Amino acid sequence: MPSNPDWVKALNESGRPGSKCLELERDKSNVDVDKLATFLFTNEILQRNARILDILKADPVFDKTQNYFRGRIERIEASLARGKRLRQLTVEHNWTKEEYNAANELISEPTPYGLHASMFLITLREQGTPEQHELFLKKAEAYEYVGCYAQTELGHGSNVRGLETTATWNPDDKTFILHSPHLTSSKWWIGSLGKVANHAVVMAQLIIDGKNYGPHPFVAQIRDMKTHEPLENIHVGDIGPKFGYNTMDNGFLLFNQVKIPHANMLARFSRVDPETNKYMRPSNPSLVYGTLTWVRSNIVLQSGSVLARGVTIAIRYCSVRRQFTDRDAPEDEVRENQVINYTMVQQRLFPLLAACFALHFTGRGMIELYNTNQAMMQQKEKAGKQNAGKVSEDAGQTPRGAGPEELNPGADLLADLHSTSCALKAHASTTAGEGLEVCRRACGGHGYSSFAGLASWYADYLPTLTWEGDNYMLTQQVSRYLLKTARAVNKNFKNTGNFNAVNGDNDTTAILKTYKRRQDIGAAFDVLGNDEDLVAAYAWRVAYLTFQALQHRDEEKQSWNSLLVDFYRLSTAHAQYMVVKNFQGALSSSALQSQLPTPTKTMLHTLFRLHALHTLEKESSEFFQSAACTIRQIQLARTKTVPQLMGEIRPHAVRLVDSWKFPDWQLDSSLGRYDGDVYGDMFKRASEDNPLNNVVFDPNPNSKTLFKRDDRGNLRSKL
Repeated sequence: MPSNPDWVKALNESGRPGSKCLELERDKSNVDVDKLATFLFTNEILQRNARILDILKADPVFDKTQNYFRGRIERIEASLARGKRLRQLTVEHNWTKEEYNAANELISEPTPYGLHASMFLITLREQGTPEQHELFLKKAEAYEYVGCYAQTELGHGSNVRGLETTATWNPDDKTFILHSPHLTSSKWWIGSLGKVANHAVVMAQLIIDGKNYGPHPFVAQIRDMKTHEPLENIHVGDIGPKFGYNTMDNGFLLFNQVKIPHANMLARFSRVDPETNKYMRPSNPSLVYGTLTWVRSNIVLQSGSVLARGVTIAIRYCSVRRQFTDRDAPEDEVRENQVINYTMVQQRLFPLLAACFALHFTGRGMIELYNTNQAMMQQKEKAGKQNAGKVSEDAGQTPRGAGPEELNPGADLLADLHSTSCALKAHASTTAGEGLEVCRRACGGHGYSSFAGLASWYADYLPTLTWEGDNYMLTQQVSRYLLKTARAVNKNFKNTGNFNAVNGDNDTTAILKTYKRRQDIGAAFDVLGNDEDLVAAYAWRVAYLTFQALQHRDEEKQSWNSLLVDFYRLSTAHAQYMVVKNFQGALSSSALQSQLPTPTKTMLHTLFRLHALHTLEKESSEFFQSAACTIRQIQLARTKTVPQLMGEIRPHAVRLVDSWKFPDWQLDSSLGRYDGDVYGDMFKRASEDNPLNNVVFDPNPNSKTLFKRDDRGNLRSKL
């Protein structure tokens, strides 16, 4: 790359340097960054990340200087090299799964091995039998089998029941025949499939003697183990460039009457008896939702960090950037104002800052709920082994909507987990995705530069709002569960004559009973002065919307389709309640009280109140309609309390984002640099790192030559 001339190197930015701006910002605050970071992540994890970061930075294959200049083919080539090297480092350093994931997060772009390391291995582990673990999982863990999870099709995404790929049982030779009967049957959007995978877990409609038993997982080899060419009657490839996520080889896959052995149907939860040709399933079919629930739980956990990355960049940059003057400043103090001082900027960024912490604590709660459920399910599975041979004659495909109809309302932890994971996945990923765009726009014109580190991060995260259940579609599953729980509460009242809580009630049942018990008395929540009342107001709103939707559906007989907008609002309200409840729970935990100094605890409490009251203000019509709060309370929140809370947060904003401990190497952002050297870094990237500046164009339109000089070196990634 060309070096800048000496006279350019001698130039400095005008006014106060960015480094001094951030130094002054940090001096204003008494938030203990290190202790807060340790509370968020633990000291062990922070040290682990620092150790892994040093290893990655020392390896030239992970050099990021050309990331923003590469085209799609060059990017995926570099990503393949990084994916290979990451696997080698995992073996060299004996990294655990958590350490491997930490390295991936630091690299901050998907590699073509991403779906192998996640969905393929998880599905084999959770849905395979011990015999299938020997057959498939061991080789997959050794990367001899490299796989993917092939569910989505060209013609079907969220509607898994509508998948067109078939797996027909052949009783003559005890095999399944995989087939793609239509063009729309093609598997599509499948990560790691396009160029890397040699195996796939294929979701296909199980057909036995002409009867459809619904989608089931099958392991299929798709490429030759020596040549890596597609096998006969298999058509597979990359689907091309996307809006983002272009370092991943998302692929297509078609089968033409391809036979696979009986052992290739993952059979932990259901199987075909090769002797009787009968379909067999366990007593609890709901267990099959474990993999998706795990993925959704992790999306919730990651959403806070995803958003925090954008908020970190935006708050640091807005603390350095100066534009315009304060109209009311004294004449002797007239100078350009820090962008972070404008209340319109605070109104956009500070609620997102609060949301980062809210989502983080909610993600923790989601993972705890998932682990509790898994332990319970494993106990039930062991207890139910005696029923493993039970033949189900009515297990065929029945008319139903999206979602596990088998789930029971009320005291069923699995039902609550599934509903919670759906609601929070939709809400958390939407909050993070939309929040990143708010952060980009808050950075003004420079936010549009790739060097901001926001555009690519936003584009790569956006698929999360659609995959693992489209965020709008998931709200129907949440609402279906809430309606079933409300019906159970009403039915219990008919049997007992009261809405009293009983042991075993899950949280959803409890808040619905509380609402019905106090409905005639009223709420009277002190949402401005009492944290418990504020959380209770959120619960009240959920219960009100649930019983309102139940009335529309059961009494007024309104169609499901006509209520979809109501269901979206209901699911969002349920998710917002859980986020506020988890945030408040974290604040009152003994761990927080003992580990953090008082000023830091005070600031987290301020963030909690801002998150809860700002959300209440946005959703004020529903809070008022449900009588959870009054118009006066809403007015005071909007005009007094929320602006006051933002003013309290203002001096601490930089230190609060510092507590997320994003290293500059991970952010890869000129605007978000820890030292504030925004303009120097941006100019260096544009002038010295930019390979286009090594090319001299021939501007003559009549010339056949494109370049008069081309000094670009070989920038291809090599191991």
